[in-house]
Amino acid sequence: MSISHRHTASGRPLRVAPAWVGAATPAAGAAADHYVLPVREAVWIWSVRRFARLALWALPAAAVLYGWLTLGVNVPPGPLPVALLAGWLATIALIALAGLLAGARTRRIALTGLLVALAGATLLLPLAALPAETGVDAVSLAPGQVGVLVEVACAIAATGVLLLGWAVFRSKLVNPADGVLLMLAAVALGAGSYAVKPLPTVGALLLLAAGMGLAWTGGRLVPRA
Repeated sequence: MSISHRHTASGRPLRVAPAWVGAATPAAGAAADHYVLPVREAVWIWSVRRFARLALWALPAAAVLYGWLTLGVNVPPGPLPVALLAGWLATIALIALAGLLAGARTRRIALTGLLVALAGATLLLPLAALPAETGVDAVSLAPGQVGVLVEVACAIAATGVLLLGWAVFRSKLVNPADGVLLMLAAVALGAGSYAVKPLPTVGALLLLAAGMGLAWTGGRLVPRA
């Protein structure tokens, strides 16, 4: 019994990833065979890119939740669970955005922005989730200095988002206008309590517009053949 070249030995269809999935461009004068990736590695890279494209939709969802908080509307679970959910969704989206830009020329800026944003979120999480007395005892600061530390954490996280927006703007991979919107949203949201009342809501709207644009265009990215 002969086995078709399109089927495995068990008779199942043979799945072969395209050659351009994650493959690097060979240098001038170099043999092209040295840059061909194994099928398993190519399929893994394609799966990561698909996850990154889908996870970008978490960014507009986080912007909607944060914008709901800025309006001061009372929600049944309270503002803290909604804020934690918004931060969790934003973290997933930023990781996906950095992963999507891993093949762009601004990958180092995107990685730096992701690490800075995660550092700010890590510093902000215990200060926002714990009660005031517990937070003072945990960080060994005076009660008046906790608010300053919260503003510093917000500034650090906003700086990371600002770097990611710059990476989007310079990547030439997606719409550069989404990078501009992301940078403006980072400035508006990073102002924290020093911002005028409508500014956080405007920042949430800018983040929503940037997230929708990135998720829409990122979901249609196809690597070059």
